Amino acid sequence: MSTMNPVIHFEMPATDKTRMRAFYEKVFGWKTAVLGDEMGGYVLVTTTPSDDQGRPTTPGSINGGFYQKTEDLHSQYPSIVISVPNLEESMQKVKAAGGTFHGEPQDIPGVGRFISIIDTEGHRVSMLQPAR
Repeated sequence: MSTMNPVIHFEMPATDKTRMRAFYEKVFGWKTAVLGDEMGGYVLVTTTPSDDQGRPTTPGSINGGFYQKTEDLHSQYPSIVISVPNLEESMQKVKAAGGTFHGEPQDIPGVGRFISIIDTEGHRVSMLQPAR
């Protein structure tokens, strides 16, 4: 049996990130933190107790983020981030299985290498090779 790659993060689009932060903080008690302009004002979302690297301490729980919604069809809906051990190998698997890429691989300082893909059903899903 091959190794399964876990879902480690969720992402949700926001037209108004301030309003969205307030809603999820008030309703669910989530904690949010806005990253700087160099990260596009991405909002990190903590939904569960986490260690000093931001990794959930409760098995099965994940944290996430809010990004700016744009006219791009693929930015209109929530998506997930899947952890992979080797981004380039996983990209080859995506291509072989009929998926495509949405953008180029990116290095996210202190986080890892990241790319969004489009699966065979047209969903945007992302892959992350975590920094070790």
